Amino acid sequence: MATKGFWGRIGLFAATMMTAAFATAASAADLSPVVKAPVQPVTEQSPWMIRLRALGVLPMDGGNVQGVAGSNLSYSNSITPELDISYFLTKNVALELILGTTKSNIYGQDAISSLGKIGSTWILPPTLTLQYHFTELGAFKPYVGFGVNYTFFYNTSTTNSVTSLSLQNTWGWALQAGFDYMFDKHWGINVDVKKIFLTPSFDVGVGATTLPGQADLNPWLVAAGVTYRF
Repeated sequence: MATKGFWGRIGLFAATMMTAAFATAASAADLSPVVKAPVQPVTEQSPWMIRLRALGVLPMDGGNVQGVAGSNLSYSNSITPELDISYFLTKNVALELILGTTKSNIYGQDAISSLGKIGSTWILPPTLTLQYHFTELGAFKPYVGFGVNYTFFYNTSTTNSVTSLSLQNTWGWALQAGFDYMFDKHWGINVDVKKIFLTPSFDVGVGATTLPGQADLNPWLVAAGVTYRF
């Protein structure tokens, strides 16, 4: 009986020691520093975007030479490379400037159709628009815009019986709609359409006579190309 009591006390002591050891280990674990995964920094997207596009310039036929009843004008279409630079003021609002130059031919119509090709001119129409971009449609990002255009005419030449042709640089208004489709955060494709309201004045010389006139260009600018967001 004494032996049994002795081993019982030994067992109780061992159980007490094991309980104390587990409690100490748990307390030590609670006091250990908690290592958290590092928080990845949030990188803001650059506000700069550029696009390289093929631009079709499609003038509307119209205009007149003052003093010649029934006179009318028409103009050739053209395609040219065009660069645009956009800067995002906010997530949705951006400014866009387009840069490109092209050549257009001018023809007499109706009462002055006998003149045929009157001449040609190079056109530089930088256009600045304020845009609103819709960003809730995933990779598809449409936008609309309006702005101002100032068109330069240079390297003007004449043909046939026309002795001189001078077009005045002119302000105009612009409306715009288009979209970007982004393949990733940097690269995408773009389709863009602008309507420019542009009616420059000109002077045309036929023989010794110089007459004023107005060219109702009002072109459509239709473009497609590649987008890169920095």
